[in-house]
Amino acid sequence: MRHACRLVSMSCAVLFALLFAVLVSACGGGGSASATPNASTSSSAGPGVTNATPTPQALAANAVRVSVDSGVSNVPNMPFVSLTICAPGTTQCQTIDHVLVDTGSWGVRVFAAQMPASLVLPQQKDASGHLVAECMQFFNGFTWGAVKLADLQIAGEKAASLPIQVIDPNYASVPADCASVGVARNTPAMLQANGILGIGVFRHDCGANCVSQALPGTYYGCNGAACTSIALAEALQVANPIPYFATDNNGSLLSLPAVTGGAQSVSGQLVFGIGTQSNNALGSAQVIGVSPSSGTFTTVHDGTTYSRSILDSGSTGLFFRSNALPVCASPNNAYYCPASTTQLSAMIEGVNGTTSAVSFSVANASVVAQTYPNDSALPLLAGPAFVTSSIFDWGLPFFYGRTVYAAIEQQATPGGVGPYVAY
Repeated sequence: MRHACRLVSMSCAVLFALLFAVLVSACGGGGSASATPNASTSSSAGPGVTNATPTPQALAANAVRVSVDSGVSNVPNMPFVSLTICAPGTTQCQTIDHVLVDTGSWGVRVFAAQMPASLVLPQQKDASGHLVAECMQFFNGFTWGAVKLADLQIAGEKAASLPIQVIDPNYASVPADCASVGVARNTPAMLQANGILGIGVFRHDCGANCVSQALPGTYYGCNGAACTSIALAEALQVANPIPYFATDNNGSLLSLPAVTGGAQSVSGQLVFGIGTQSNNALGSAQVIGVSPSSGTFTTVHDGTTYSRSILDSGSTGLFFRSNALPVCASPNNAYYCPASTTQLSAMIEGVNGTTSAVSFSVANASVVAQTYPNDSALPLLAGPAFVTSSIFDWGLPFFYGRTVYAAIEQQATPGGVGPYVAY
């Protein structure tokens, strides 16, 4: 997922999740999950996993368990964590599970309905005293709600007085230029998660674009039910929590096991910091420099250059336009349906000149849905849905069997100053 202020064509985990739910239904989803996988193995290194969850191991203080499971709406390829929201400086807290780990966005988003009445979060105000609200845009929809301040706790890390979005369809009146974006994703069922943990390469979710001008469909100042677009200083915008940590605040790594065909669930970890502890060394990972304005790099695949490529754990498949792969018949045309599992390759090119060859496989999405109807980890999904010709969205299938790093802008790391991604 990405905010429009950073990248006009955002990744679209929410949309793809909904479409795959339709695909599973159309293919007669349900029944036994015991079918033997017959799709090709992902090319990522690591042990294969089929319908099994690795035995959990003890985690360090800077790490949190990540689960790819049936989640809120039984949608595949969604990595979840639990986090705790507290009123600043108090012990009034609420732990929220099944929050989506999203390396393609920046900022924490939770639902007002998940907060008990005793948990009162102060609302963000701009320099003029306006109460701040936000419209967070996705490809085919939006989340709406107040920007509030909270202490965030995750693993042994804490971000104090963090600006977060509290999603609330009943807050004020949704501005027309927000509602026109598409479908409201203002409930967990519509978002397919209990919240979003955006931990990509930027500090804030809109950045300089929202500082210099009031952009419709982004930040608003509200007086009663009326909300008007406003410019907003970066320090007041919804924020990536990692730079707010006292330590381990220069980035993160997401590590998931490899999956062969499908797995009912898998368990990995999200580790905070890069080169700050013994468990987050960069090692021999390839550092892929990304654009300091958009967070993108280049992918070259089958003679086509995708100049705005992203590594995005919040997308449920690999999404790119290709004339070589047949699209599934409607209503499943969000995905590709080749006659058999197809082995492909691409070259990732960073803005720092680093290149990395990547092999990957694409299976027939309709067959996948039939073969693994109860599986949550499906590494062979890809499709063309709603990405432009310049975008290659390396979604969660890329992450299986890899350790993927995201270094935050302006933060020093052993691989240089962010922003970059690495694996």
